[in-house]
Amino acid sequence: MDSLVRALAVELAPIRVNAVKPGVVRTPLWRGGLDYDEIGRQLPVGRVGEPEDVAAAYVYLMNQRYATGSIVAVDGGHVLV
Repeated sequence: MDSLVRALAVELAPIRVNAVKPGVVRTPLWRGGLDYDEIGRQLPVGRVGEPEDVAAAYVYLMNQRYATGSIVAVDGGHVLV
């Protein structure tokens, strides 16, 4: 995904292309047998994400008029562990 976002940002300029890369988010989509508490304990922030966390990242990117080719990880620090 990272390469695609960057390539599209170059190809489609001046249109801005950014992406949000969410981790485990507490939604019905993930309900199938996941132990949110256990997963949360393994993350640096100590919890899984909520839909509002991901939505805030989208709003942030939409408000950044100078950002393009950016990928915002909203995964509770999963990329660190």
